[in-house]
Amino acid sequence: MNDETGAVAVALADLRGAVNEGFAKLNGRLDTSLQRTATVERELGELKVKFTALQAQVWKLSLAAAAVGSAGGAGVFQLMQ
Repeated sequence: MNDETGAVAVALADLRGAVNEGFAKLNGRLDTSLQRTATVERELGELKVKFTALQAQVWKLSLAAAAVGSAGGAGVFQLMQ
Protein backbone atom coordinates (compact mmCIF):
# COMPACT_ATOMS: atom_id res chain seq x y z
CA MET A 1 0.00 0.00 0.00
CA ASN A 2 1.48 3.33 -1.03
CA ASP A 3 1.10 6.72 0.66
CA GLU A 4 -1.63 7.85 -1.70
CA THR A 5 -3.77 4.76 -1.02
CA GLY A 6 -3.26 5.19 2.72
CA ALA A 7 -4.31 8.85 2.51
CA VAL A 8 -7.45 7.88 0.60
CA ALA A 9 -8.26 5.21 3.19
CA VAL A 10 -7.85 7.73 6.03
CA ALA A 11 -9.99 10.28 4.19
CA LEU A 12 -12.69 7.67 3.62
CA ALA A 13 -12.62 6.64 7.27
CA ASP A 14 -12.97 10.31 8.29
CA LEU A 15 -15.82 10.74 5.83
CA ARG A 16 -17.55 7.60 7.14
CA GLY A 17 -17.25 8.93 10.69
CA ALA A 18 -18.66 12.31 9.70
CA VAL A 19 -21.58 10.70 7.86
CA ASN A 20 -22.34 8.40 10.80
CA GLU A 21 -22.24 11.36 13.19
CA GLY A 22 -24.56 13.34 10.90
CA PHE A 23 -27.04 10.47 10.73
CA ALA A 24 -26.95 10.10 14.52
CA LYS A 25 -27.76 13.80 14.93
CA LEU A 26 -30.53 13.57 12.34
CA ASN A 27 -32.03 10.52 14.04
CA GLY A 28 -31.99 12.36 17.37
CA ARG A 29 -33.80 15.30 15.84
CA LEU A 30 -36.35 13.01 14.21
CA ASP A 31 -36.96 11.22 17.50
CA THR A 32 -37.54 14.57 19.19
CA SER A 33 -39.91 15.66 16.41
CA LEU A 34 -41.87 12.42 16.61
CA GLN A 35 -42.16 12.76 20.38
CA ARG A 36 -43.43 16.33 20.04
CA THR A 37 -45.88 15.28 17.35
CA ALA A 38 -47.24 12.51 19.55
CA THR A 39 -47.64 14.96 22.43
CA VAL A 40 -49.49 17.47 20.24
CA GLU A 41 -51.77 14.74 18.87
CA ARG A 42 -52.59 13.57 22.41
CA GLU A 43 -53.32 17.13 23.54
CA LEU A 44 -55.52 17.75 20.49
CA GLY A 45 -57.47 14.60 21.31
CA GLU A 46 -58.01 15.82 24.86
CA LEU A 47 -59.11 19.23 23.58
CA LYS A 48 -61.55 17.60 21.19
CA VAL A 49 -63.16 15.70 24.08
CA LYS A 50 -63.38 18.89 26.15
CA PHE A 51 -64.80 20.85 23.21
CA THR A 52 -67.47 18.23 22.59
CA ALA A 53 -68.47 18.32 26.26
CA LEU A 54 -68.57 22.12 26.16
CA GLN A 55 -70.79 22.06 23.07
CA ALA A 56 -73.24 19.80 24.88
CA GLN A 57 -73.33 22.21 27.83
CA VAL A 58 -73.92 25.19 25.53
CA TRP A 59 -76.88 23.42 23.91
CA LYS A 60 -78.37 22.63 27.32
CA LEU A 61 -77.92 26.22 28.49
CA SER A 62 -79.36 27.58 25.25
CA LEU A 63 -82.46 25.47 25.62
CA ALA A 64 -82.83 26.51 29.26
CA ALA A 65 -82.41 30.19 28.35
CA ALA A 66 -84.98 29.86 25.58
CA ALA A 67 -87.46 28.22 27.96
CA VAL A 68 -86.94 30.90 30.60
CA GLY A 69 -87.19 33.65 28.00
CA SER A 70 -90.41 32.24 26.59
CA ALA A 71 -91.96 31.88 30.02
CA GLY A 72 -90.92 35.42 30.94
CA GLY A 73 -92.30 36.82 27.73
CA ALA A 74 -95.61 35.04 28.23
CA GLY A 75 -95.81 36.41 31.78
CA VAL A 76 -95.21 39.98 30.64
CA PHE A 77 -97.77 39.57 27.88
CA GLN A 78 -100.37 38.42 30.39
CA LEU A 79 -99.59 41.35 32.69
CA MET A 80 -100.08 43.81 29.86
CA GLN A 81 -103.58 42.59 29.10
